[in-house]
Amino acid sequence: MFLRIATELHLKRLIVGGIEKVYEIGRIFRNEGIDANHNPEFTTMESYEAFADYNDVMRLTEDLVSTVAAEVTGGATVELGGRVIDFTPPWPRLSLVEQIQKYSGIDILEHQEVEALKTEVSASGIDVSNQVSWAGLVDKIISTRVEPNLISPSFLVDYPVQVSPLAKRTGYDDRLVERFEAFAAGMEIANAFTELNDPIDQRARFENQEELRSALPEEEWDRLDEDFLVAIEYGMPPTGGLGMGIDRLAMLLCGQSTIREVVLFPQMRT
Repeated sequence: MFLRIATELHLKRLIVGGIEKVYEIGRIFRNEGIDANHNPEFTTMESYEAFADYNDVMRLTEDLVSTVAAEVTGGATVELGGRVIDFTPPWPRLSLVEQIQKYSGIDILEHQEVEALKTEVSASGIDVSNQVSWAGLVDKIISTRVEPNLISPSFLVDYPVQVSPLAKRTGYDDRLVERFEAFAAGMEIANAFTELNDPIDQRARFENQEELRSALPEEEWDRLDEDFLVAIEYGMPPTGGLGMGIDRLAMLLCGQSTIREVVLFPQMRT
């Protein structure tokens, strides 16, 4: 028996099976530490829609959150930490690569090797002593320099393929995929992408993740799932997928600054 880290792959199999719209609100378990925004046990809502892409999912996300905010609070705004968060659509669509360059001065696409990027990130004043992979370095830049500046609800779009092994490549740059993360009050509240439905590309990416896992076992990687690969070989339609953190959304709508205030029996440091 295993504790699941996502509801994702089984929901995608339902899309392959012909159900055009699916969702699940479920309990998730991840070893990502404990802080104001993280608890090892938390709740997500994942949804998948056939014949949709990440642009459709962005509209779904901003409409869903703004509607819930209006139902819960009576309006489109909430106050958190002395700042007013306005969920009124549309939310800005911001290029991830451009935002990283804006706040760190680093063009990540020009530094595709781990050591080259690590040198640039370290030179910018970010501590990367614990980062050993290219994807880990990019995540560190986002969390340190970009995320704290995303106070108003907004979408960071078009991520590097190295950090998004399940997302479809963009039509304009093979180094990027059609993925977005939604942010508000300086924290991520949703992650989504146009699903990769090419079984050959997906197998190659899973195999690459397994190689990286063998070389860098201290980092977390997506695992090769043979059943899922067989499913998409039968044929998966173009699909837009969304994962939303219910606990973090509750934090925002309740004006709470820590996830412990909205989770029953939160894990405490030991």
